Amino acid sequence: MKKQNLVSFSDNLEAMRKFSETYAKRTGTFFCADNSVTAVVIEGLARHKDKYGAPLCPCRHYEDKKAEISATYWNCPCVPMRERKECHCMLFLTPDNEFTSDLQEIDKTTLLEKIASS
Repeated sequence: MKKQNLVSFSDNLEAMRKFSETYAKRTGTFFCADNSVTAVVIEGLARHKDKYGAPLCPCRHYEDKKAEISATYWNCPCVPMRERKECHCMLFLTPDNEFTSDLQEIDKTTLLEKIASS
């Protein structure tokens, strides 16, 4: 990976971390009790943002990612999340979900540690 791409990915990772925290707080949702799930999803969003310019949901299979990004349906937050608070990735969980934690933040160190160990 080129140094420029690494810097860009690092910036996108931090942007997606901050976005996730802000969105969870704004919507009254919480991160998964297993913070490695949170970390892997944020990493996937950052990788898609780095590669395609948009945070396409990393938890789905797409025949054509560029077409999906253009359609915007699965760009995070996806339509099911915005309309019904249904997050397929388990990044944003409602308080009644059995996997919900009480966390709406993930610090950068924890994020990087969980990504490194996945």
